[in-house]
Amino acid sequence: MKLLKLVPDNTNIGFLRWRVPFYVISILLMAASLGLVFTKGLNLGVDFIGGQMIRVTFVQSKDAPVGELRESVAKLGYGEPTIQQFGKPNEVSIRMKLPEGADQNTGLANEMANKITTAVKAAHPDARIDGVDSVSGKVSGELFRTGMIALGLAMVAISIYIWIRFEWQFGVGALFALVHDVTLTLGLFALTQMEFDLNIVAAILTLIGYSLNDTIVVYDRIRENLKKYRRMPMPELLDLSVNETLSRTIVTSLSVLITLASLLLLGPNVIFGFTAAITLGIFVGTYSSIYMAAPILIWLKVTAASFVPVETELDRQEKLARGQA
Repeated sequence: MKLLKLVPDNTNIGFLRWRVPFYVISILLMAASLGLVFTKGLNLGVDFIGGQMIRVTFVQSKDAPVGELRESVAKLGYGEPTIQQFGKPNEVSIRMKLPEGADQNTGLANEMANKITTAVKAAHPDARIDGVDSVSGKVSGELFRTGMIALGLAMVAISIYIWIRFEWQFGVGALFALVHDVTLTLGLFALTQMEFDLNIVAAILTLIGYSLNDTIVVYDRIRENLKKYRRMPMPELLDLSVNETLSRTIVTSLSVLITLASLLLLGPNVIFGFTAAITLGIFVGTYSSIYMAAPILIWLKVTAASFVPVETELDRQEKLARGQA
């Protein structure tokens, strides 16, 4: 039986022919994403701005009445609560941002927690309060800083690794592709105002790993072809390398996207932002490996000599001496 092939053998798509327009589009998208982040900002979750999490179990119910619970808490005037399933179907967590002035006056946070728990018990007699956890603004601010530092250090460390394994131009290309992917992801969250918490930081670190894996596969084939086809023009060699790895790229991306699509449609709300971030990351990571990481090597003057040492005059003299001997 003939195997199904998503990408035919010996494809010859001229990806690099459109490198300049795609680079312009990508830079504009990055600028727009940064503009959204600085103007609209990110909808930071309790992890980053402080807040309270109240864990509730509805002991006489099979499922928690999430809709009714959200309405009763929202009426208290503390803002829209984030209610998520926490363990079993009848267990939920209610997350609320801290009221203004709670950093200076801890009594405000305690007062809010008491009002919420009282309202929940009044509306749902079978509700059992399992715990009230608070995150101060100072601690959450430290979490945000350390999360951003983790992203930055991950990208720098990855670039250094690629620099050592290949050449410095490849490290620059990988770093630019990673900055592109992370920037567009942040732009998505600034545009949609989905909650940005520690789960999203984990998702961004995941997509950095995925994008890097795809980029290294392409870079490795480029390095092999630079040694094999020393006289081939660089744009043609890059097209050849991308086409040779295209089947692997598409199969890997589609396999992951099938799983992510199921999670987006059927998964719980608690991981929706995480899944959305990784889904976007699959698209932009695949795109950046082809149109960001590869074309930049042309402008950074990568040639076959980058991996094949140039013979010096001393080397030639030593060869002649060995030949005469």
